[in-house]
Amino acid sequence: MKKTFYSFTLIIALIGIAKFFSFSSNELADDQSFMNHFNSKYSIFALPKPTAQMDFCGERVPLENPDIWERFDKELLKNTYWQSNTLLLHKRAHKYFPIIEPILAEYQVPDDFKYLALIESGLENVISPAGATGFWQIMKGTAKEFDMEVNSEIDERYHLEKSTILACKFLSAGKEKFGSWTLAAAAYNMGRTGLQKQMNIQKANNYYDLLLNNETSRYVFRILALKNIIEDPKHYGFHLRDKDLYQHVPTYSVSVDSAVSNWSDFAKKHDINYKILKRYNPWLRKNYLTNSKRKVYKIDIPQKGYYTFQPSKPTESIQLSK
Repeated sequence: MKKTFYSFTLIIALIGIAKFFSFSSNELADDQSFMNHFNSKYSIFALPKPTAQMDFCGERVPLENPDIWERFDKELLKNTYWQSNTLLLHKRAHKYFPIIEPILAEYQVPDDFKYLALIESGLENVISPAGATGFWQIMKGTAKEFDMEVNSEIDERYHLEKSTILACKFLSAGKEKFGSWTLAAAAYNMGRTGLQKQMNIQKANNYYDLLLNNETSRYVFRILALKNIIEDPKHYGFHLRDKDLYQHVPTYSVSVDSAVSNWSDFAKKHDINYKILKRYNPWLRKNYLTNSKRKVYKIDIPQKGYYTFQPSKPTESIQLSK
């Protein structure tokens, strides 16, 4: 009886061990099958070096120099394989470039500079740690230098058209000083004084011959990378239909030449809400406008039919307990 029990126990143990190794074997087979399938479906490719001559604002980019190609390749790879961000940039570009392009043309600034705004802010009204603000990342001092209104109620660095005009003037001044649009771009990033100092120290007057700080060294190559991708997205694996792109909503202007006690009430009179008013006029920084100098401001209101609003219920004031 005892012998039979031990035999039965041994058989159960052997079956358990067999099942364990069978499971492990099956698991390994599944893993191998998964990896084979993964490798057959998922690939990451290096990007070929462009064979055609490349230029920035009509100025030749010397890609035959090893360090120049490597710096461009770095930005091209980053923007090609950071797919979600590049898709967003492409969508926003479709919405905002038609506003920027005619201003660049009017001020005789090369069209390539629309990509400068794209790399500066992602075409969003962001503020840098240093305080640079808006699509064109303009510092407060620069805004004052070009007679742009910046105070607690109005900040025209958030005004797309006006900030684009300022950027055009700044870039044109850089081109006049340095004789090159590429150097003007570098000066936009690091400042004209800082760039001139490095040119004097290094005895070089070409962007591609200068050793600059990391951000400015990458600057033009980031512009070039996004220019290449957005102008030929399918070449880099991006497939967007017209309906996937963000659209500009047409607006009309309302002139204001007096004080406004409450922008929310103003918005309501024009059949929109405060959020939409601020979305189309982000340069309005408070919920009111003092306007003691009786300046004329143009307020953009979206055309009817593009937004729907939920009816507002009357709210009761809440008494806070002490």
